[in-house]
Amino acid sequence: MSAAIRRIVPLDKAVTRFSGGRVHVLPSWLVPNLTLTTVGRRSGRPRSVPLLYIRDGADFIVVASNFGQAHHPAWSYNLEAAPEAEVLLGTRRIPVRGVRLSERDRRRLWPEVVAIWPAYDDYVRWAGGRTIKLYRLTPR
Repeated sequence: MSAAIRRIVPLDKAVTRFSGGRVHVLPSWLVPNLTLTTVGRRSGRPRSVPLLYIRDGADFIVVASNFGQAHHPAWSYNLEAAPEAEVLLGTRRIPVRGVRLSERDRRRLWPEVVAIWPAYDDYVRWAGGRTIKLYRLTPR
């Protein structure tokens, strides 16, 4: 399933962009998803990526799993370099500020993350010792 989802991500990005956020390949009733737009740390250009999320109060929690690869996803480096970002949730554009979760919060929220996508536990094993980061996106 993870390999299939990895192949779907580029299609989801295109469908979401074309539909203005009205349509995702993976419907939100199946898994909660949003599109995060960060500023490229080198290019300075907007970079968008579809992500699964959980809620923690009014905040969105997203996972920098990179499908269990040995390196962190580009969007996580972008968010750390420039924490002001935007979430597209359906057709709503929400300005957010992103911060990496503390290890304590990461441990607290990990069971909720795995509840929506059990493959995250597989990604931890596949990542070869890399700690998979979680980020809090707080609406501004």
